[in-house]
Amino acid sequence: MHCLVTGGGASLGATPCWHPARPTYLAPEGAIAKLVRGKLKAWFAAKRPDLIIPVSAWTTPWVVRITAWGEGEDAVLRYLARYVFRIAITNARIVGLDERAVSFRYKHRQSNRWRTCTLEGAEFMRRFLQHVLPKGLHKVRYFGLWHPSKRSHASNARLLLHMQRAPHISSTCAPSIHAQSAGTDQAHLADQRLCPRCGRGHLVLVRTLLPKLAQGP
Repeated sequence: MHCLVTGGGASLGATPCWHPARPTYLAPEGAIAKLVRGKLKAWFAAKRPDLIIPVSAWTTPWVVRITAWGEGEDAVLRYLARYVFRIAITNARIVGLDERAVSFRYKHRQSNRWRTCTLEGAEFMRRFLQHVLPKGLHKVRYFGLWHPSKRSHASNARLLLHMQRAPHISSTCAPSIHAQSAGTDQAHLADQRLCPRCGRGHLVLVRTLLPKLAQGP
C-alpha cells in the first residue's frame, strides 16, 4: 500500500492561504509500522475472529518507508506512475522459463545490485497474484483534500501554490527618468487585476480552458 500525503494545507475562510507543513512533519517509520500493525490486528480480532492468522504476521517487522518525494505536479506523477500504471514484473526481467521454474532479475536494495532468483511455477504465480487487486477493489482512493467532494478546496490550494511560485509584483512603481519606460510600467500594473474578493491580492492566470474542456481537467 502506498500513500501520498501533501506537505501542507489551505485554510478556510474569506481569505484562504496556504500553510506549509513543518520540515519534520514526516512520521518515524518504526512508529508507523507498529501502529499500522497493531490497528490491523485489532480490526481482525473485532471483525473477523473466525480467521486464523499466523502469529508470525504480528511478530515480523513490517516494511515502512517514509520519504519526501519532491514538489509540484511532476514529482507526484513520477511517484504515482511507478505503482499505478505498472505491472508486478516486466518481461525484460524474466531471464529463464521452463515447465518447472521461472528465473527473473531483481534489485537488492541493500547492495543496490541486480541479482537473479529462480522460483517454482506455482510460487511465482502466487507472488504475482499478490499484486492483482480483488474484484471491486479500487486501485486509487482519494481522501481529505483530494476527495471528489473537496474539489473547490483543491482548486484553491493549486491557486495559492501557483501564486507563491509566481514572481512578486510590487504595488508601487519607482519613478523612471524615461517617459516611455514609465508608461510601460504603468500599463503593466494596469494589467494586473486586483482580487475582487479581498481587494489586496492580484489575479494570476493559471491556464485557459478550451471549449472542449469547459469543466476543467
